[in-house]
Amino acid sequence: MRLRLVLLVAATTSLVLVAFLVPLALLVRSAAADRAVNAAVAQAQALAPTVGSLDEPALALALDQANAADGYRFTVFLPNGHVLGAPAARSAAVVRAADGSSLTAPAPGGREVLVAVAGLDDGTAVVRTFVSDAAMRRGVGRAWLVLVGLGVALLVVGVLVADRLARSLTRPLTAVAAVAHRLAGGDFGARAAPGAGPPEVREVGGGLNLLADRISALLVRERESAADLSHRLRTPLTALRIDTESLRDPAERRRITAGLDALERTVNDVIRAARRPMDAGDLPMCDATRVVGERLAFWSPLADEEDRRVDARLDPGPLPVMVPRDDLSACVDALLGNVFAHTPEGAGFGVRLLARAGGGARLVVLDEGPGLPERVALRRGHSGAGSTGLGLDIVERTATASGGGIALERAPGGGAMITVELGPPPGGATLTAR
Repeated sequence: MRLRLVLLVAATTSLVLVAFLVPLALLVRSAAADRAVNAAVAQAQALAPTVGSLDEPALALALDQANAADGYRFTVFLPNGHVLGAPAARSAAVVRAADGSSLTAPAPGGREVLVAVAGLDDGTAVVRTFVSDAAMRRGVGRAWLVLVGLGVALLVVGVLVADRLARSLTRPLTAVAAVAHRLAGGDFGARAAPGAGPPEVREVGGGLNLLADRISALLVRERESAADLSHRLRTPLTALRIDTESLRDPAERRRITAGLDALERTVNDVIRAARRPMDAGDLPMCDATRVVGERLAFWSPLADEEDRRVDARLDPGPLPVMVPRDDLSACVDALLGNVFAHTPEGAGFGVRLLARAGGGARLVVLDEGPGLPERVALRRGHSGAGSTGLGLDIVERTATASGGGIALERAPGGGAMITVELGPPPGGATLTAR
């Protein structure tokens, strides 16, 4: 925008300068020519009394003295046909001037200045001088250079003023855009400076601040709702724990109690994550190797119980990714939960966690099941297998939030293969405990 404003002012100033300086340059040239011709006319008229008062020898001597000086050279055409002074041809303009009319006429290389001197005994004499084109253009080039310099100076001043004006307009807009980018990056405390810039920019900044306040309020309300809903799960968990204590089989009781403990830990993690302050300076990231390894350890007992072969290959960590620990845990649980829910018992699965060249990690989950349906839409609440449809949506939102993505394909053995790209944290950021 700043460059466009400067270019607009430069183009407008250039047009104004051209419209002003071109006629002025032509006027300067015309005035220089008129000045030279008028000077020649004045000198020729000054010789007219001499022509009428002197005889031919004295007049010839006077013309020689006049022509010896620097300036115009004069010729006198007498009525008797004699020509005195500088040699010159008797042109058609001289013939017209001999009829008693003083005039100027174009001639090769300049103009003829002709002054008729009447009152002589035998007719009218003509005083002729010649003004060259160089004489008529004398000083024009210097004047044009001055005009060009003035035009360039005015253009430079106009561009500098336009640049200052454009900067005063674009600087507040740039600040507002920076605030918008900070909000998009999760810094919900970013606000535009009030009173900066022209009224329109101040109005945009005020609207952005109102939007940021509204977003912060909605996020707080959503987090509180998530915490409240998670807290309500504790009551049925307590009832299930009481029922578990009545089981007679110790092994069964321990297995179910362990599952309830894991579920309670998950609920507590959700509550803590929902109540955690939104601090833009504390980047949400985790070690993908550690989190994926923990979730595999959680699901391995169930895989052993269902005779599922697990092929896990994880690159050695740490592999920092721009994902909160709880979100990555939920993502892995959703992927592995789909394997257990949509493949028959005994179907094995594999998990690959690979470091990406540009940072981040690539998580691949593939199974030996029947494969994906013909059409699978990553749309919240939509499922092609009779489930809630939220699992893949959680995975997709987690990948997108980190700057990555998700791909659904067929595994080499015919089953499903889901690839999740997890983006890296910003350069220089270190892992935080999550």
